[in-house]
Amino acid sequence: MIEFSVVVPLYKCSETLKELCARLQTVFNKLEKTYEIILVNDGSPGNDWEVACSLSKENKNIKSINLSRNFGQHPAIFCGLENAKGEWIVVMDGDLQDVPEEIEKLYLKALAGVDIILAARTEREDKFTKKLSSFLFYKTLNYFTGSQLSHAVGNFGLYNKKVIKSVLGLGDYIKFLPAAINWVGYKSDVVEVLHSKRKEGVSSYNLYSLLSLAFNNIVSFSNKPLKIVIKFGFILVGISLFMIFYNFYLKITDKITVDGYSSIVISMWFLFGCMISIIGVVGVYLGKVFDQVKNRPTYIVQEKINIES
Repeated sequence: MIEFSVVVPLYKCSETLKELCARLQTVFNKLEKTYEIILVNDGSPGNDWEVACSLSKENKNIKSINLSRNFGQHPAIFCGLENAKGEWIVVMDGDLQDVPEEIEKLYLKALAGVDIILAARTEREDKFTKKLSSFLFYKTLNYFTGSQLSHAVGNFGLYNKKVIKSVLGLGDYIKFLPAAINWVGYKSDVVEVLHSKRKEGVSSYNLYSLLSLAFNNIVSFSNKPLKIVIKFGFILVGISLFMIFYNFYLKITDKITVDGYSSIVISMWFLFGCMISIIGVVGVYLGKVFDQVKNRPTYIVQEKINIES
């Protein structure tokens, strides 16, 4: 029986892979636990797959999956979760910013009967712009989805296999692990952990990708944008009715001296803009429904090593 599975999505982190696996081995040897490390290459342009293959050939506990192209970090994580066999599943990044030795701290909390142990990076070793964009991302996501996700908590955490089974059962086309974990419930707790500076390269998340991720998750987990649009429409109707009565009053009291056209044109453009925006929001939701109905896979596996098909 495998007691721990560690899922690591790979994208431009070949330089840290060997050290990551060695430190994970040390952690589980110290805990005297059986383990597997699942490396999922998410179409990395670097030599991540070659390094993962080499590590898997040296150690049968290191299992590697090569996706056919870059599908994104969270589809890669879900691919790893679907192949995990452990009683407890760890999800962490492969750039060594998540400290492997902190897994022991998470496990001690799990022994107290907690099913979800989230690792909180209270002292993030990231650039100011990265921390700011992450803060804004989670604030926006929480507002629209009603979640209570913390910007200090990323993917790093320890999850009981029943939690992961529930997460995999959601069947959402949009994959985002923190929101899915938050949605399924179960007893959870947060543990403060160390966070290291990135040793190689830069994060694959920029402002655009974070905005795109936030937008996809908002329309996937919430209908709040539609409600806001409806409220906005009612407000416009109220303002229009007020202006009609007001202009009627000006007319009967003979206070309109100059009949202008600019106000009419501005009003038309404003209303057309509102209508196009509303149609656009509805169209986005229809597009997401279309994606879900097509039922295409969120990732395609090209090759596996040390994993039975």
